[in-house]
Amino acid sequence: MKKARWLGISAAALTIAATALFAGSAQADDAAHRGGTMRLVAVAAAGTFDPQINYTLQYWQLYRGLYDGLLAFKKGKGAEGFTIVPDLAEDMPQIADDGKTYIFKIRKGIKFSDGTDLTVKDVVASYQRIFKVSSPTAGSFYNGIVGADACLKTPDTCTLEGGVVADEAANTVTFHLTGPDSEFFDKIAVPHASILPASAPTKDAGDVPIPGTGAYMAKSYDPNKQLVIVRNPHFKEWSKDAQPDGYPDVINYDFGLTDEAEYTAVQNGQADWAYDQPPTDRLAELGTKYKDQTHVTPLTAMWYAPLNVNIPPFNNEKARQALAYAVDRNAMVKLFGGKVLAQPVCQVLPPNFPGHVDYCPFTKNPGAKWSKPDLVKAKQLVKDSGTAGQEVTVITQDTAIDKSVGVYLASVLSDLGYKATAKAISANIQFTYIQNTNNKVQISVSQWYQDYPEASDFLNVLFGCGSFHEGSDSSINISGFCDKDIDAKMQQAMAAAITDKKKANEIWAEVDKAVTDKVPAVFLFTPKHVDFVSKRVGNFIFNPQYYWMINQSWVQ
Repeated sequence: MKKARWLGISAAALTIAATALFAGSAQADDAAHRGGTMRLVAVAAAGTFDPQINYTLQYWQLYRGLYDGLLAFKKGKGAEGFTIVPDLAEDMPQIADDGKTYIFKIRKGIKFSDGTDLTVKDVVASYQRIFKVSSPTAGSFYNGIVGADACLKTPDTCTLEGGVVADEAANTVTFHLTGPDSEFFDKIAVPHASILPASAPTKDAGDVPIPGTGAYMAKSYDPNKQLVIVRNPHFKEWSKDAQPDGYPDVINYDFGLTDEAEYTAVQNGQADWAYDQPPTDRLAELGTKYKDQTHVTPLTAMWYAPLNVNIPPFNNEKARQALAYAVDRNAMVKLFGGKVLAQPVCQVLPPNFPGHVDYCPFTKNPGAKWSKPDLVKAKQLVKDSGTAGQEVTVITQDTAIDKSVGVYLASVLSDLGYKATAKAISANIQFTYIQNTNNKVQISVSQWYQDYPEASDFLNVLFGCGSFHEGSDSSINISGFCDKDIDAKMQQAMAAAITDKKKANEIWAEVDKAVTDKVPAVFLFTPKHVDFVSKRVGNFIFNPQYYWMINQSWVQ
């Protein structure tokens, strides 16, 4: 996750294979549509259900209805979904000390789904827990809190002393930062900053759902079979903007289907929504027979192939450059469904995003845009690198599109002189597997969807030194890339953003270029998102932070 504003839901028809798909919605009628069971399907689960550890779109999309932070992104559609509103805090915080102190007054009367009362102690413990469980963003989002340095060094004993301070009498929690942070509100509005009971385990909760304060709660979770979400019996709506009540009584999320079976189930009315993107051979059908059930939305996201810069062959920069020159990004776009659903890219920041300046050095005609592969240059770089003949394995998820991208990349590597193969593993474990250095993953296929709309969320999170943790399943810097000079430039950009956004974005453009030149990954394409729902689903609303707001649709 995953500042240019949201591009918006297309109001016009989008042509796919000479067919049209339309986005639409209905107006809500609360009483008439409340109740029923919504049925979701996916190829696989998304690993741990711990909201402070899981870093997947699949579960962040769900967490918005199960957990709350002090602040939240507004549960609205289009650009209003980027607005930050008070959630567990009564109001936006008091700011003091030149932007280094934030005082939040906590709402009273809110209960967790296990019936216990929310207190300021839970807030303090939740921020300590971010470090104790080694949350993927502990070192990139929350390292500016006083005491965070000690917590990053010795997570088990984290206290954030002097950084997060509770006043039980006043019912306030005060945050002290080491310096002003223009993105502080964004960072505490995402699921990794969910407020959990102080009794929550200080290790990955895995398959055991942690109580939350949202409108819903996870009743049970078996990543090999099903997730069951029901209403939180202790929930009373305090803010429709931050945490609105929902429509379905139950949400069943079944795992283990194939991509094809997912879409067949929705077509037949056996399921209400398919999580995975449609196989390309189903697009024409969706665009004609099922166009009223299909919603296509532009995204600020990317598909990319992280390259492990610390082990052969990609610890050699020339080997990384070779693959970047050799990949046919138009072929990648075709695998995803064509030009209507994707466009080729060769840099970190997506188009129309803050800090983005068109840049493509790895193409036949280097310049602003990608044109076509340069295989002659690529093969020469492999020869110069001395890495030809080495074995390379591309690790992908076991979904149709991921596997096809992985097979394609393996074929390119083979053409360049490597002994390359593609290996697909369960989507339930692939994302954490490729992050852990103990697994010695050389290259993988991954996706990144913005957490919030700032350049740092792509560059600092994915390629900053603070996001790399050896031997951890929570090392979102999958490439293991850490360039001290570039990292310093990132810190400079974030500091500039406090007073001068324009200057900050100019610096981010420089960082984008510098990271792209170092090739810690091959950037493939930016996608659009396809949501296919059953005929009985009404009130489809797409939020730029959380995508389809599942519990805001009805099934009656």
